[in-house]
Amino acid sequence: MSTLESIIWHVLGYAAMPTILVMGFIGVAIVSLAILSKWDKDQ
Repeated sequence: MSTLESIIWHVLGYAAMPTILVMGFIGVAIVSLAILSKWDKDQ
């Protein structure tokens, strides 16, 4: 069980950083698209 737990924690540790970066990038893209489309409609 400890070996399995170790593998799981390593996978989670390696997966966390790219996941956070990708989610942050997607979030920024969605927010900026929303702001741009709203600003575009106002003009």
